[in-house]
Amino acid sequence: MTTPSHPAQVHAPETLARLAQVSTATLTSLLYKRGFRNVYIQGARPLRPGQRLLGPAFTLRYIPSREDLDPITVFRDPQHPQRVAVETIPPGAVLVMDCRGDTSVASAGSILATRLQVRGAAGIVTDGGLRDAAGIAALDMPAYCSGASAPTNLIRHRAIDLNLPIACGGVPVYPGDLMLGDDDGVVCIPAHLADELSGEGAEMERFELFVLGEVGKGRSIIGLYPATDPDTTTRYHGWLRARGEAVPADR
Repeated sequence: MTTPSHPAQVHAPETLARLAQVSTATLTSLLYKRGFRNVYIQGARPLRPGQRLLGPAFTLRYIPSREDLDPITVFRDPQHPQRVAVETIPPGAVLVMDCRGDTSVASAGSILATRLQVRGAAGIVTDGGLRDAAGIAALDMPAYCSGASAPTNLIRHRAIDLNLPIACGGVPVYPGDLMLGDDDGVVCIPAHLADELSGEGAEMERFELFVLGEVGKGRSIIGLYPATDPDTTTRYHGWLRARGEAVPADR
């Protein structure tokens, strides 16, 4: 088992507070503008709608299991990587598991998930399955997976290392990258972009709220979204002032 130490990037509380209000849809658009096309964890769906996920990635990688190396007795080893992950994940971090997209078995169950919640983890993201799915869904801690799956992970998975770069749902996830989830799924935010995306994301969410109101009134999206008509900017600024909000300098 490889368990290197990766210094976590510390983000300002205001950065995290802003990101907590930004949708995955907004983030994928902002990241696409920066050239990042592959940031959405394919297959990872929320076990319970209405939850929000945000925290730095703490990664666990599985490779295919082998019958002579992965009997049920391996769980007796206190150094088993899956168990070590649950007992060493930092508070506020998200356990992100690379299961190669295999949902035929579980990558964790409700006992481990409950232990993660008690230890202060921010959530679970896996491109594999989760067992005891109803029990995990009932926790306060959000969990995203590719579906419920009853068989134990040892049938298909061998936990091999911790806190190294992985592929989850086809996305490269590096330890410390911010994982943000909502009802649409999970986006991986490169750690060094979190601060600037939090500000741009908050502004984009605010502008789109204005746009939704305009569309609801019957206005055409041409010139409105994107705001190519100067009158859109004028009306948007007026809308902000009426709400007592600051007008952005660059719009």
